[in-house]
Amino acid sequence: MPPALPESNFGDQMTNERGNRTLIAYASRGGVTREYSEIIAEVLREKHGHEVDTVDIRKEKTPDISDYDSIILGTGVRMQRVYKKGLSFLKNDFGEKKVAVFLSSNEAGTPDSYDDAVRKYMNPIRENYPNLNLVDIEGFGGRIRVLGKTTVDTCDPGKVEGWAEQLGEKLRTPTDTP
Repeated sequence: MPPALPESNFGDQMTNERGNRTLIAYASRGGVTREYSEIIAEVLREKHGHEVDTVDIRKEKTPDISDYDSIILGTGVRMQRVYKKGLSFLKNDFGEKKVAVFLSSNEAGTPDSYDDAVRKYMNPIRENYPNLNLVDIEGFGGRIRVLGKTTVDTCDPGKVEGWAEQLGEKLRTPTDTP
């Protein structure tokens, strides 16, 4: 697992000479979505030269997205419902910004139920937010804890890293050099 990021590094407004400023906004309750955000941020920084800020939208409800070229939303699923904070964030006017979404869900982390997760969680996002310049959406496994003990863990950090590597290419801005 990559080293933990500060709780929020949102607001560090340095300019990236490559022009790729990415905001990862996440809503996490059990911590898995935050962990995935950290992995994605590290891959985008290290392998694609993106400047990446992260923000927990459960704590910072209305981050300023104006300085970013692309937005990534990470949100969890609990009791077969996508977190409301995540869905509310998608109501922002992103204009032409490239947007990617990832979900943390036990169903998405299990091969036998992945297609159900696509149908129940990912397809509705595509359908209900047609104005998004959506470049990708993906689902990853989650974790269930009961009384502080992990009872189910379908997390796959390797899958998250692979997706982030591919996503970095999709988020390239026109000023990037190949």
